Amino acid sequence: MRQSMQKLLPADELLHHQTVQTFATVSESDISWTEKVWSPIFALDGSLQIDCGLGKYHNRNVMDMFAGVSRGTEQITVRASRTLDDDLERIGAGPFDYEVIEPMKKLRLVLRKNDIQPIEFDVTITAILPPFLEAKDAQRDTLGLRMCSEVLRYHQACTAEGTLKIDGSTVDITPDKWLAYRDHSWGVRMDVGEPPSDVHRLQRLDRDFTLFWTPMYFKRPDGSKYEIHFYLQKEGDTVTYFSGFVNESDGSQHPLVGVRDDLKFDPKNRRLLGGTIEFDAGWGETRRVEIEPISDTGFHLGTGLYFGFRNQRHGIYAGPDHLDGERIADVSTPDGVREVHQLRDLPIRTREGDAEGYGIFESMVIGEHPKYGLTREDSFL
Repeated sequence: MRQSMQKLLPADELLHHQTVQTFATVSESDISWTEKVWSPIFALDGSLQIDCGLGKYHNRNVMDMFAGVSRGTEQITVRASRTLDDDLERIGAGPFDYEVIEPMKKLRLVLRKNDIQPIEFDVTITAILPPFLEAKDAQRDTLGLRMCSEVLRYHQACTAEGTLKIDGSTVDITPDKWLAYRDHSWGVRMDVGEPPSDVHRLQRLDRDFTLFWTPMYFKRPDGSKYEIHFYLQKEGDTVTYFSGFVNESDGSQHPLVGVRDDLKFDPKNRRLLGGTIEFDAGWGETRRVEIEPISDTGFHLGTGLYFGFRNQRHGIYAGPDHLDGERIADVSTPDGVREVHQLRDLPIRTREGDAEGYGIFESMVIGEHPKYGLTREDSFL
């Protein structure tokens, strides 16, 4: 029986091959292989936030997206999914498209008018700082037998410019009043598709679990710019993954070797209330950062299918052209937040000494955490 041939793509004309495959095939056969782009775009006064993301699940033949708006405690989301091989060259699904205008410097994110929710946007984001790689997220399952995560990621701070429409009203997005981040990741990823029912599986999220991911952009009084970024995952008191760097505007990175925090969370919805983070920068040096939420705005990623939402999950085949979404009036209530999950892109103000700026704080604090005053009884995903 003759094996099916690989496909040739326009990318195969370029001199970028690194495996003995065409660009229609990835090097890893695991069906959790994912390539994902993501961006939060927020007003510096905390009045509005756009959040959007796109996932390409090469070995599942699926591309899906989410795009939404957070306005105070209201959240509006549009989602789409399509069959990948219908258009292998398109970086988009449904009414959403992601365009690289100038690599590593300028991107265009577009959500067109749709029949699901009365939101649309056309925003160009432009780099403030270079893109910065994070440490590879390589983790084994709780049995120590399988690599359940092997992901490489970079992120970047950007200005934003364009328009946002909600309920027929237009909001101008200008670089002096808005900020954006974006990241791009690829590899074998956790939480893709339905959890398999025929394998022995220990669920990390059934334990005491902490996840903090945050890029923090700073501007000094002399106008110079830099970033502090860290990503921490812990099971109980055991650190399962840490990446931390001070990222300079010339592209250099200085590793951080540890982190301690004095943060506060609302026990009703586990939303960050603010506090301080202290980094061990090595050789006896410490860096202390103060953070606080800008407002009640903050996009909950559950509606973007992180950890599942209403019987949907990342990468699930939903047909050749699936489109849906919802409008939730208040995601801050105990019932509301349990549906959309506590993982959120929360815009924050940042301060380190006389340097000030803004960032995005993603957090999950599951289980019992006495230092935060959080009990197992009030825990949720």
